[in-house]
Amino acid sequence: MPVTQKATYHHGDLRAALLTTAMGMLERGERFSIRAVARESGVSPTAPYRHFPDREALESALAAQGLRDLKADLTRGQRQPSSVEDLAGLGVAYVEFALRRPALFRLMFGNECDDDNEERVRAAADVHELLATAIIGVLPDADPMDLALGGWGLVHGLACLYLDRKLTGPSMEHIAAQVRASFIAVLRAQPS
Repeated sequence: MPVTQKATYHHGDLRAALLTTAMGMLERGERFSIRAVARESGVSPTAPYRHFPDREALESALAAQGLRDLKADLTRGQRQPSSVEDLAGLGVAYVEFALRRPALFRLMFGNECDDDNEERVRAAADVHELLATAIIGVLPDADPMDLALGGWGLVHGLACLYLDRKLTGPSMEHIAAQVRASFIAVLRAQPS
């Protein structure tokens, strides 16, 4: 009877392979360490240290990938926003990302930002730039940074409330409708 061996990593882009393994472990809810990622990847326990000096560096790289994935979700099938409703669509995409990938979302926003990690800083700046550009296109007289911060606070808060089951909905469609309605209500609110 043949012995089944786990496939091992032999060549190519080790950093990418380690990130793929770590992302899979994270999203399956498995606790991971650099050693566990090495073992799962089929490499020596010291091989990952060539790319990630510690767990924090690995987590920052995962967060940077998460930010790139979030940006892709925010732009997927979207044209440049031209209305408040379009901006609300970005909020819905944000909450959907959080609910679809909760472990990654919590890692991205639950840890202190590593301002020394250029990859993470760039990925965050790209998302901020996307949002600021969208806001300027729809609300040219508004302060894009203030409105982006307020909008982020709103949708991030809603995402966390749904993740923590403080808010619930019977379906993703219901949740999306609630996020959209809340976002539009806040942006259209007029001072009295």
